[in-house]
Amino acid sequence: MKRLIMILLSAVCLTAAGAKDKVGATIGCDFVSQYIWRGQKLGNVSLQPTLGINYKGLSLTSWGSVGFNSDDAKELDFTLAYEFKGFNVGLTDYWFSEGNYFNYKAHQTTHVWEANVGYDFGFLSVQWFTNFAGNDGLNRSGKRAYSSYFEIVAPFRLAKLDWTATFGAVPYATTSYDTNGFCVTNISLRATKDFIIKQKWHLPVFAGLTGNPRAEKLYIIFGTSFSI
Repeated sequence: MKRLIMILLSAVCLTAAGAKDKVGATIGCDFVSQYIWRGQKLGNVSLQPTLGINYKGLSLTSWGSVGFNSDDAKELDFTLAYEFKGFNVGLTDYWFSEGNYFNYKAHQTTHVWEANVGYDFGFLSVQWFTNFAGNDGLNRSGKRAYSSYFEIVAPFRLAKLDWTATFGAVPYATTSYDTNGFCVTNISLRATKDFIIKQKWHLPVFAGLTGNPRAEKLYIIFGTSFSI
């Protein structure tokens, strides 16, 4: 797995080196009142920085989350993705502040590797995610669950705000999502207002509700984004 990641990173770097004038970059940071991920609460007030490069549909992005509370997990993820028209595919390396970051040994690593595939139809997008290696959850038999999650996202505009409605579910039992079979874990509605400063700077502000029927939880979230 470590070798695969190094090969993919090298491919992105070589591509960037051969076309420096065409490579895009992203720097940004979100500030959120709660860190809610796929219907699960993973932290309280958090800063979530992003750093990425992209070239002709290929992108490499690092993303993290740092909570203000000392007991909040510190997260660092890397995603290698490719997008062509509406189709997208990607690999993500998740790591939380547990264990040695550079320990990639089987049955010892605290990393989780996930693959995803999806398609954006414009009026809605569909995504499927599956953990295929690392510190995955277990199924009811006590074996690797290959924990999976899928979601449908529908964007729309209403009352001068940009909205997204999300439906997400876990298809089978896994300790990663605390499910014992097919379970709906994420029903969300979010509204975003993009404030333009001096006609060139954007400051999106968002608020939303997220319900997790499986956990019987409901969250309200507020946040803002900075990016260049």
